[in-house]
Amino acid sequence: MPSKVVLISRFKFSPRFKGEIFADLISSDRVRYYLDYDEMELLQLRAYDDLADFSGDEYELEADVERFREYMSADVVRELLMHVESPKPCDSKLPDTDYIQLRHVEVLPEKYSEYRQWRAGTIFQVVKESVAVEVFLAYHSIVSGQPGVMFIAGFSGDPAEYQEVFETDRYREIVRQAGSNYITGGMDGLYTRNYSRLTF
Repeated sequence: MPSKVVLISRFKFSPRFKGEIFADLISSDRVRYYLDYDEMELLQLRAYDDLADFSGDEYELEADVERFREYMSADVVRELLMHVESPKPCDSKLPDTDYIQLRHVEVLPEKYSEYRQWRAGTIFQVVKESVAVEVFLAYHSIVSGQPGVMFIAGFSGDPAEYQEVFETDRYREIVRQAGSNYITGGMDGLYTRNYSRLTF
């Protein structure tokens, strides 16, 4: 079942980046690695049973930065998330699909309870009906520079086919409703980022 606590770390690399620095990165049940090949941004997902489990990972997190420091173009961006619900759960602690998409939404705090009821019959219904969406997990930030809801979606098929799920008239209406009633935070309040399984 999906992990209760997930740490998202994003490492942005400079043009001096060398693919061989990924050679010793091994995904496991508790750690997954994906890459945005266009932006050269490494995504690391770390799974924890609870917050106490997370607090014991201090040296591993520092070792990650030391491993990539020479090639990073910016400091690591991290978000600590708490699991809320899983419209499409995975059997493991983290998705094990060929692609990961992060879908972030910042919701007005006073409307969060209403938003959760609304998304159950809209966003979640769409992903449950879609074969292309294999995993869809809903988390909420505990600590983040961009607070809010984070959906972790996983799929292994054609990215274009997956994207079609969110480009229908039905889903455009869902986005319109969300923007009119729930979303805050300006341009940072709603974004998606796509990553592929490492192939170096």
